[in-house]
Amino acid sequence: MLSSSGKQPGGLVILPFTEHPTQHPLPLFSGKVAAGFPSPADDYVEKSLDLNELLVQKPAATFFVRAEGESMLGAGIHPDDILVVDRSIEPVPGKIVICALNGELTVKRLERDGEQWKLKAENPAYPDIVIHAELEMVIWGVVTNVIHAV
Repeated sequence: MLSSSGKQPGGLVILPFTEHPTQHPLPLFSGKVAAGFPSPADDYVEKSLDLNELLVQKPAATFFVRAEGESMLGAGIHPDDILVVDRSIEPVPGKIVICALNGELTVKRLERDGEQWKLKAENPAYPDIVIHAELEMVIWGVVTNVIHAV
């Protein structure tokens, strides 16, 4: 299913997760940064923070994937964002999931309306995908975090 470049037919790219990644704890400041009016800065480091510790709860069940397209902009997922995906989390309605649909990967919000399941786009320009018997669908995991460059 993966090509030699790692790019999936649906545009998502699987990024490998190393079981024992190199740790690079970085300082986490105890003060918060004001997004409105400036406030006096705290010059105290709360602790060291390792992003693996923050973003990866279960390394054996976690993988990264790079997003492509604009169907999930309303959920804060932009093209080239890196999604952290946990295969051990139950895919319940309301969760954002990575699915293989007829062999192509997509990221959508899992929804249920009565007995009908669908994959909801978070951009009105894109249609939702109604799950039906003729559609081959496998949920690969639940998105837990989005890494977005500014």
